[in-house]
Amino acid sequence: MAALARSKRVVELKCAVQCYAWGKIGLNSTVAQLALNSPSFQLEEDKPYSEFWMGTHPNGPSKVLEEEKELLLSEWIDANVDVLGNKVKETFDDKLPFLFKVLSINKALSIQAHPDKPHAEFLHDKRPEIYKDPNHKPEMAIALTPFEGLCGFRPLDEMQEFVKTIPELAAVIGQEATTALITGTDPLALMKAFTALMTSNQDAISEQLNKLLLKLQERKSAGHDISDQCGELLFRLNSQFPGDVGCFCIYFLNHIILQPGQAMFLGPNLPHAYLAGDCMECMACSDNVVRAGLTPKFKDVDTLCEMLEYKCGSKEENIFPCHQDPTDSYVTIYDPPVSDFAVARIQIPASCPSYKIKGLSGPSIAVLISGSGVVENAASNILLKRGTVLFIPANTTFDLKCRQEDMEIYRAYCVL
Repeated sequence: MAALARSKRVVELKCAVQCYAWGKIGLNSTVAQLALNSPSFQLEEDKPYSEFWMGTHPNGPSKVLEEEKELLLSEWIDANVDVLGNKVKETFDDKLPFLFKVLSINKALSIQAHPDKPHAEFLHDKRPEIYKDPNHKPEMAIALTPFEGLCGFRPLDEMQEFVKTIPELAAVIGQEATTALITGTDPLALMKAFTALMTSNQDAISEQLNKLLLKLQERKSAGHDISDQCGELLFRLNSQFPGDVGCFCIYFLNHIILQPGQAMFLGPNLPHAYLAGDCMECMACSDNVVRAGLTPKFKDVDTLCEMLEYKCGSKEENIFPCHQDPTDSYVTIYDPPVSDFAVARIQIPASCPSYKIKGLSGPSIAVLISGSGVVENAASNILLKRGTVLFIPANTTFDLKCRQEDMEIYRAYCVL
């Protein structure tokens, strides 16, 4: 095979694995299953495996596997900056603009939101020890398994029904905020009610939560349905974070279960939390998170309540639409309203012996979720198996030789 220019050559990546306490344990974790592709990965059956990072973020940088050496992807890009494509180079200062991940979640992550870019710059300037960079952090989660989360404020009538029928919730947010929310006459009623909840005295939260849990347990023991008050979800979250104000947030936020291939886009100032399941996640390269519940980490409640967009919507409205690539029936596109990233899901049937990965004007990272094959564009052919990760330079087209099995690939990219 003729030698390929470095800037046109697909390279394989060795990627970081994060083992946060909320991850799925051992081989129950998709993260661990993918990491087995790396010879250096040593599985521990009782260890949580939470995140698989693909990118240049310094907290978990990927490395290029080339000629039996390992070089940081960031350094390799610096030495071969044309791999980003002209527009991405100019717009993002010669840096890869996105971080691609796989998440395997066993325990709820925090009630949180992400600032927009001007707000991120402000927070970083005022409190750099907490908000460590000035970038925004839009995110997209695409379900690999049934994936559970909280996302966006519920329709107003649902929240009104909860405060009418759950006196413990009404007691926490107070009579004034409860009345305003029920009557719907105050345009700031939702903001006032949610802020009242999040800033309530911890003793009051614990007292009312325990009363509600006891009442629901009695109803359940008597054989009654408790789904009208999200009973099972409340039990589960309280078992993970006893007495936490975030447990009451389920009555304000949509509880969504995505099926594989469905997605949520988490734009600025949108309240959300991941609860359980496995997903692909793509985001701008940033650590800016404002947390306020279901977490042992620092809570910045005032900032969160001030920054949120208090817009009501249904579960369906919080599922991000995808579409088929008009030029390729095997490709589904997830194209959020940000310039930092988009994601393609490529599903190649077993009947297809060869598939051409088309070139894009910007850089991309692809991970093989299932199947096997060979990449015929490299210093030497790259054997593809579950967990193989590729960096694909801008304007690079190549062929996959597929084995007789279905293949699923997720590809994060930036095209301007």
